[in-house]
Amino acid sequence: MSKQVSTLDERPPDVGELTPPDRTLMGPGPSDVHPRVLKAMSTPLVGHLDPSFVEIMDEVQELLRYVFRTDNTWTIPVSGTGSASMEAAIGNLVEPGDTMLVPTNGYFGGRMRSMAERAGGEVVGVDAPWGEPLDPVDVERAFDEHQPDVFGFVHAETSTGVRQPDVSALTDIAHEHDAYVIADCVTSLGGVEMRVDEWDVDVAYSAPQKCLSCPPGASPLTLNDRAMEKVLSREEPARSWYLDLSLLEGYWGDDRAYHHTAPITNVYALREALRLVAEEGIEERWARHRAVAGELKAGLRDLGLEMNAAEEYWLPSLNAVRVPDGVDDAAVIDRLLDEYDLEIASGLGDLEGEIWRIGCMGRSARRKNVEYLLAALEDALTEQGF
Repeated sequence: MSKQVSTLDERPPDVGELTPPDRTLMGPGPSDVHPRVLKAMSTPLVGHLDPSFVEIMDEVQELLRYVFRTDNTWTIPVSGTGSASMEAAIGNLVEPGDTMLVPTNGYFGGRMRSMAERAGGEVVGVDAPWGEPLDPVDVERAFDEHQPDVFGFVHAETSTGVRQPDVSALTDIAHEHDAYVIADCVTSLGGVEMRVDEWDVDVAYSAPQKCLSCPPGASPLTLNDRAMEKVLSREEPARSWYLDLSLLEGYWGDDRAYHHTAPITNVYALREALRLVAEEGIEERWARHRAVAGELKAGLRDLGLEMNAAEEYWLPSLNAVRVPDGVDDAAVIDRLLDEYDLEIASGLGDLEGEIWRIGCMGRSARRKNVEYLLAALEDALTEQGF
């Protein structure tokens, strides 16, 4: 029997100092991060059950309630990226045998479908074209036909640049049918008006790297008492141990009992990002996003570009712009990155190659960023003869 010869290189890898490029982030996320948030991440670690960290947990929960506009006791940062808070919401509220109604008008409605199916739910859709919001008439028709137990919708669809208007009209329909409502607020929380309690949303989840301008790693989630009662009364446990809210209740609830090691540095960062929101004021922050993104939209139109979403459901935090005929969308993205250290993104799903997605979120929603982007984009378009 021949002896296997190791090809393992005994020398340590020659990896130099970390020097990432200094980009201006105007894509669909992450957004630019405030120096105060980066500084918070460099502060000393404490244990995840240290009394000082427990106090920080309380502060983060209080700040999250302010940003969500809710009094929900069950308001926490989930350990993980926005997809973790999304899966925590859907995977705990949807039980095997439940029916979930999801939208078909964007990429992230499709992700809702996938997560609900993995949770054991039966999934049905409510249709709308990509680039348009859900029509309450269609939602009511879908409820009458399918009688779903859970209804999910995307408040700010990152793939299309569409904001769902009149959220209360959707939640009223759902609650008339005794269904629970899950709202995807990933691209709206902290930048676009969202009122969880006033609009009667049962569960809402988000991500920190968009309008909150915080590195990903601890993601906002809130549930009202009605939704949490359903979670705690499940006949069988959620399929994810890590994201099981009935177990996380022991850590984020009154007991502060060990469940897993929280991402301490990310919680520090989220706390500082939320402090910045509170200092600015949530309504003032919404107004800033509308004003700065409005200047971006006007400048794009001056360049001869068209928005993907109509004015009545335009999403200030994520501007979807139609790629003109004869223009190579990827070449424009590459030029902005290579020549200007400026990030924007292409389309997703049905809109791949048809739009650019330009973020105007959090710290990136500044006039100097908009002016820089418009000048760089004009240069990239001129290069292609537009």
